[in-house]
Amino acid sequence: MSRGFYEADHEDFRALARRFVSRDVAPHLDRWERDRLVDRRVWHAAAELGLLGLRTPERYGGGGATDYRFRCVLTDELARVGAAAFASGLAINEDIVAGYLIALGTEEQKRRWLPGMAAGEVVTSIAMSEPGAGSDLRGIATTANRRGDQWVINGSKTFITNGSSSDVVLVAARTGEREGRPTFSLILVPTDTPGFTRGPKLRKLGLHAQDTAELYFDEVAVPGENLVGEEGRGFHHLTRQLPLERLSIAWRGLAGAEAALAWTVDYTRTRKAFGQRIIDFQHTRFRLAELVTEVDVTRAYLESLVRELNEGRLDATTAAKAKWWATELQQRVVTACLQMHGGYGYMEEYPIARAFADGRVQTIVGGTTEIMKEIIGRELASDR
Repeated sequence: MSRGFYEADHEDFRALARRFVSRDVAPHLDRWERDRLVDRRVWHAAAELGLLGLRTPERYGGGGATDYRFRCVLTDELARVGAAAFASGLAINEDIVAGYLIALGTEEQKRRWLPGMAAGEVVTSIAMSEPGAGSDLRGIATTANRRGDQWVINGSKTFITNGSSSDVVLVAARTGEREGRPTFSLILVPTDTPGFTRGPKLRKLGLHAQDTAELYFDEVAVPGENLVGEEGRGFHHLTRQLPLERLSIAWRGLAGAEAALAWTVDYTRTRKAFGQRIIDFQHTRFRLAELVTEVDVTRAYLESLVRELNEGRLDATTAAKAKWWATELQQRVVTACLQMHGGYGYMEEYPIARAFADGRVQTIVGGTTEIMKEIIGRELASDR
């Protein structure tokens, strides 16, 4: 249990978020799974309650809250009902693309896109991964070339969250070369731009309601002012945003593990076998004791990193530690909890089944566990 992390304002916000989730999210989860798409109306409902654009400055229609704990509250509440697909798409909009625009966008870019994002009118994607380049961003083959006052983009992207529904995509593309190595830049591409097309929704193991697609760019021309940040500095800009991206994924891992534990404790208290409750078996109690301790320790660690993020001191390597640990913890917890549900854990009527499938991507998305360990190991091996 968290002690002293959340304050009165956060708990007031939690009450609002819980009402929203109960009214506008939980009743629609099964339909979103069938449709393989989160209804756009839920974005509007969230915006009406002030749940979007939390970190966006007020002059651009947002809440102006630099305290990331408010985002943690909303993530907790979405995890509580098993809304991992919506939480994933929301994180792209709120933590990733908005983060780039707030930190690097021009005044015109901020005025054009941030108010719509905060109002639920604009859903965004970030297009990094390619068929031949996943975690290795230096392998990006998509190009953006200057032609007069425009950028002309050619290439393709894959595994793009919100790929089927987004209104604008932040694209990473090669724009030059420095010392024999490719450089890339970040460019905003509205999805109604000629030459931009989307592939069909990708069929995934989990997160069925979160639309994921391949994106194609065939002579896609956008104005030069759609460049976000500096030309050729895309990798540097990415590095600056990595702490937030990795912590966002780590917190979703923690929240997912906590939700799975809560469902499982409730289930084992009521389900009986061999004449007694499942929780009355010593093995069950011991295993739950192990899991809840691991989760509590992880929460304490992540809470300390959220405070560092708020103070502008969280670095990418520390966030990599949090990302791999919390997402691997999520795998252990959800797998153990499914086992305690027995055969019912394999039935989609129980949220643990969906959580098992939805959570599997967590150790892959945003950089695999192995990549996170490599990043940490390289820093340990450096002479600095």
